Amino acid sequence: MRQFLRAKIHRATVTEADLDYMGSVTLDSDLMERVDIAPYEKVLIVDNTNGARLETYAIPGPAGSGVVCINGAAAHLVKKGDQVILMAFGIGDEAGTPKQILVDEQNRYVRDIALEERGVIELQPR
Repeated sequence: MRQFLRAKIHRATVTEADLDYMGSVTLDSDLMERVDIAPYEKVLIVDNTNGARLETYAIPGPAGSGVVCINGAAAHLVKKGDQVILMAFGIGDEAGTPKQILVDEQNRYVRDIALEERGVIELQPR
């Protein structure tokens, strides 16, 4: 068995960093649904701004809010305004096609990277 990428939110902007919250990352539930990240699922966060990498779990935030809030001790590593990539992985014998999306500075859906890589053009964002 191998571990493969199955979900990615690319170039998200951290909207909050709450040191006093007990762990996790709060994500806009619409974004979670779009890439099929479940509540309490383990995620890897890569900070494009400073190079930090950490694992935590996702908790759903308000739909359409654009929230990407780094909670707990991770707030020492990732700050408000940092650009991050959030990834979830699955275990299997073969890689599937991961769900991958690009978001803008307000964490609004821009396009489906996975479809683009397969040569499928979205006529309008979903």
